Amino acid sequence: MTMLTKAAAVDLTPYNIRANSIHPGLVQTPMLEDNPAALDVLLGPSLIRRPAHTREISNIVLLLASDESNT
Repeated sequence: MTMLTKAAAVDLTPYNIRANSIHPGLVQTPMLEDNPAALDVLLGPSLIRRPAHTREISNIVLLLASDESNT
């Protein structure tokens, strides 16, 4: 996905179109909350040591889709 985004960015730059991708990694879900042992294992390689929350991801999507990100 990262390389596809980079290729799109290169191809679309002449048309003043930006390409972004979001890779949140582990996301907090009810299934994850029900299994704390799995959460510890999945967070092992994570630098942040906590899963992302859907609100955080949606805020980034809204920012990237807004006119403010075009400045």
